[in-house]
Amino acid sequence: MATYREAGVDIAAGERAVDLMKASIAKASRKEVVGGIGGFAGLFDASALINFQQPLLATSTDGVGTKTEIARQMGIYDTIGEDLVAMVVDDLVVCGAEPLFMTDYIAVGKVIPERIAEIVKGIARGCVKANTALIGGETAEHPGLLGEDEFDIAGAATGVVDAPNLLGAHKVVEGDLLLAMPASGFHSNGYSLIRHIVTNQNLDLARIYQDLSAPLGELLLTPTEIYTLDCLVLIKTLGEDLRTFAHVTGGGLASNTARVIPAGLCAQFDRSTWSLSTETLFLAKKGGLDRADYEQTWNCGVGMVAVIKPESADLALKSLSARGMKAWIAGEVISQSGKERASLILDYLR
Repeated sequence: MATYREAGVDIAAGERAVDLMKASIAKASRKEVVGGIGGFAGLFDASALINFQQPLLATSTDGVGTKTEIARQMGIYDTIGEDLVAMVVDDLVVCGAEPLFMTDYIAVGKVIPERIAEIVKGIARGCVKANTALIGGETAEHPGLLGEDEFDIAGAATGVVDAPNLLGAHKVVEGDLLLAMPASGFHSNGYSLIRHIVTNQNLDLARIYQDLSAPLGELLLTPTEIYTLDCLVLIKTLGEDLRTFAHVTGGGLASNTARVIPAGLCAQFDRSTWSLSTETLFLAKKGGLDRADYEQTWNCGVGMVAVIKPESADLALKSLSARGMKAWIAGEVISQSGKERASLILDYLR
């Protein structure tokens, strides 16, 4: 007689994984969370929304792409969850929304409880950094579809913004400044290109190459910066002088910033205001990439852009500096008669 376990699904292992992740999940909570894990749905008390003039719920979902393959090859699983949180909640804050709660989905070829617990620990740590509650999730075992050590993760989050405070391109005007917040690394985009270079050039993920500060694989697993609380502080501090944000993900700095620039205007960045990281230069050289290739794929050192009124630049920089965020003014919004809504000028200083 066939059994579920013989088919490749281990219920006991799944239950052990849940037990191991409970402590991490307990840290990623908010006072509005109702009940604990184990139910069929996560509950969140929304009664505070009655204080909003017109509460708008914002939602976002994402994954971390093929960065999971680097994690698998390195056997490091406690950072990839932070990437997941960052990809989701930082998309929400762009419109001014405060992320409230998040759920995750982990698909594996075989449930290895300790590995699942490590992934969830990273997710919970990311939620704590974003003050977002982790109120539910699902771990699915897919024998025959995924190898025993293969996995993928995805997540979704919900936030809220009052309609009068909604940020976006409608607030951007000529003369606004582009405040850049530094990326912590490649974040979670462009890893198909990175893995292509690693494979074709026979690069060793465990090796510390010249000019690199750590093994290549560890540098590639640097968690994505979570900007949510920094952005919320700017929203509170600058008020109407903050126009909007651009989260720099797949497609690079120019194309993502262009998404929040209205017709007739252009976000013009000055490359001379920052430098490319050694990791970016290393992989670009190894892959024989020209500048257009890597600028359209990687963030090139900028993870979040705030579009602000010029008169508030000093206040914005001081507010972020007080939080340990070393931001800088990287460009401005100018008039543009053509179709291009974002561009990069001059050269990076190295």
